[in-house]
Amino acid sequence: MRKVKKKIKIYFPDPKFNDTLVTRFVNHLMKNGKKNLAYKIFYDAIKKIEKIKGEKEERSALEIWKEGLKNVMPHVEVRNRRMGGSNIQIPISISSSSKITKAMKLLISCASIRKNEKTMAHKLACEILDAFKEQGEAIKRKENIHKMAEANKAFSHFRF
Repeated sequence: MRKVKKKIKIYFPDPKFNDTLVTRFVNHLMKNGKKNLAYKIFYDAIKKIEKIKGEKEERSALEIWKEGLKNVMPHVEVRNRRMGGSNIQIPISISSSSKITKAMKLLISCASIRKNEKTMAHKLACEILDAFKEQGEAIKRKENIHKMAEANKAFSHFRF
C-alpha cells in the first residue's frame, strides 16, 4: 500500500477550560515551541472577547469562539490532479478532523495579518468576533474555497 493510515493524535485538555479543542488550537497558534506564550495569547483573546461581547450576548466567550470556528470551517477543498498534460482542480469533501484543522489555521493566519490591532491577542479576539458574526477575512477565504469548488464541480467525477 502506498498510503499509510494516519495516526490519530490524542490531545490532553487545557488547564483552564478542560477542553481538548482549545489545546489543539493552541498547538496551531504556537511558534518555536513556546506553548506557554500561545496559551497566554489565547486566554487573553478570550478575556477580550468577554469584554467586547456586551451584556446582551448570553453565550460565554468560549462558546463564541467555538461558533466562530464552526462558521469558518470549509466543507470542501480543491486538489490538483494531472490529466493528459494539464492540471485540473477537483473538488473533494473534507473529513471532520481536517475541517477543524483548516478552520483553526484560517482563523490564526487571518488574525496575524490584521493591521489595525497591536497585540496578537487583540487581533485574534477581533477575528474570532468577526467569524462569529460571519464577516471578516477568514469567512471571505472560506467562501473563496467554496466558490473554487463550485466552479470546478464539473471535474468532481475524477476523484482520487
